[in-house]
Amino acid sequence: GFKNNAANSNVVKTCSSLKIQRTHVNNKCVVFMDNSHCTCSIVNPNDSSAPPKCFTFDGVYHINSTTEQIYNEIAYPLVEGVLEGYNSTVFAYGQTGCGKSFTMQGVVNPPTQRGIIPRAFEHIFEAVSVAEGTKYLVLASYLEIYNEEIRDLLGRDVKRKLDLKEHADKGVYVQDLSLHPVQNVSECEQLMERGWKNRSTGATLMNADSSRSHSIFSISLEMMPITALVDDNSADGDHIRRGKLNLVDLAGSERQAKTGATGDRLKEATKINLSLSALGNVISALVDGKSKHIPYRDSKLTRLLQDSLGGNTKTLMVACLSPADNNYDETLSTLRYANRAKNIQNKPRINEDPKDTMLREYQDEIKKLRQMLETSNLNGDMVTDEKALAEERDKIRQEYEQEMKKVREQYLAEQDHKTKLQLDMERLKEQYEEQLARINKQNNNINQCLLNNASSTSSAKIHAIGANTPSELIVNEALKGLQKLQKSMVGGERANDHELKERRLKKKKAAERRLQALAKVLSKVEDDDGVFLQVYDDIQQELSLKTDALKKSKNKVKALEREISDLQSEFEYERTCYLDEIRQIERQQTMYQQIVEKIIPTLKRECNYRDCIDPMTM
Repeated sequence: GFKNNAANSNVVKTCSSLKIQRTHVNNKCVVFMDNSHCTCSIVNPNDSSAPPKCFTFDGVYHINSTTEQIYNEIAYPLVEGVLEGYNSTVFAYGQTGCGKSFTMQGVVNPPTQRGIIPRAFEHIFEAVSVAEGTKYLVLASYLEIYNEEIRDLLGRDVKRKLDLKEHADKGVYVQDLSLHPVQNVSECEQLMERGWKNRSTGATLMNADSSRSHSIFSISLEMMPITALVDDNSADGDHIRRGKLNLVDLAGSERQAKTGATGDRLKEATKINLSLSALGNVISALVDGKSKHIPYRDSKLTRLLQDSLGGNTKTLMVACLSPADNNYDETLSTLRYANRAKNIQNKPRINEDPKDTMLREYQDEIKKLRQMLETSNLNGDMVTDEKALAEERDKIRQEYEQEMKKVREQYLAEQDHKTKLQLDMERLKEQYEEQLARINKQNNNINQCLLNNASSTSSAKIHAIGANTPSELIVNEALKGLQKLQKSMVGGERANDHELKERRLKKKKAAERRLQALAKVLSKVEDDDGVFLQVYDDIQQELSLKTDALKKSKNKVKALEREISDLQSEFEYERTCYLDEIRQIERQQTMYQQIVEKIIPTLKRECNYRDCIDPMTM
């Protein structure tokens, strides 16, 4: 839907691209794609007379496509937007076993089939390394939603349930989710591999390693000009931006008859289908335009993706299809799902000056140290006389001991004045502590001046000093905290690599040309009105073109009528299934009630369980 974005560049529709996996050798392919027109059509294998159902998307990729091609053409612009301060989300949707995890994770060999997630890692750190005048703090997190429970795949206890919270500034977030600073691609891949091992998977008849949970790998980029890090009075001091990339691998929708799921697998499949159904309801409500309520709270998944669906995020949906004829129903359902999703309108904007960034904390710490120097009564040429301070401490301690000695002697002599003497002892103790605190405060002011001078003279390249005295220990601890955060920052390591910059520029231009070509293709899809408005050379040309347009319109009408009929039959089929399930539950309920009615008379009156069984509630 890029043709509508020309009028308002701030309104971006969710893109829907398609990738299908290889057909099983014993099945017939029923999915066909036209890359030049970005259309995907599916043929009903059980009705050869039915016309093919055709869908238009922002990109279609058949069996011979590679993940490299998909990333360069559709995912590259979204990840590039994260580097500018936008939020972006890429998620894969489809039935179980159709290649969602393969699209997101990929394989190491061949390199052209590496997934979207590892390619996004390379893209981000390649761009960060050539950036000039900007420092980045890159944070990664990895969570899963298993049976409607949120778990931290990188936490110490991966089985611990985490809570969803909402904040005015942060929006919806996961409480106590661990954030891990990363400085290169290998660290990101290690975190992904570590989280992947902790993810819930299981075997079904359709997939030996089926994902039993939804997973979200998030990368947060906080960026700030270098001048703002070393000079808090800089004009760029408040220009902190933050972009976030959510890489979502959804669990596949399942039909129990095909997967053969039982026990825990069946319970997992039920939760998966419920959350995907809630996602579908949210998409339908957003597309409808008339709904006053969007049911984001029906599922943890839709709650986490709330900003990605109709909010401040650029979103890409990769709908993975099975082209086999025995998966016709599931593939058609996925196509309809994606066709609805592409009509959602998001309103992305650059996240400038967020209040909860770690870079903001780092900058505030630098400001605090410098303010302590400005407000201090001590100037830069003062001499820290530790020996004099120590002598003053000893003098106060000796005076305190002498006074205490006198008080004890007086106490022994005057037992009757016990209460008064205790008050005198407490008063002397308070005076001693006040004088000692005053000296320590002077010492701390001196140490803070030393700390600020060390920070300023190093131009934000902080080095920990030795810790030979208690005052130096305090300075050392403060410097270690700043040094740890500074070491986590990256950016500009390959700023002089002109070859890498040129390669990035070519990729960026190629992505822009792809979007322009896509806009032209989509602008011609619904251009039938031009046939009736344009000027013709003669009556024969007009008759020929209008006859072709009329045939196309008739075919569209037939296809829509067939679609209505199919939807009605599917509705009746689902209604029948639900009624059968209701009847089965009613039979079970009747059986349980009869069993209870037979058991109650046999229980003794003093039995603890007699009053707990109510046959009316069964």
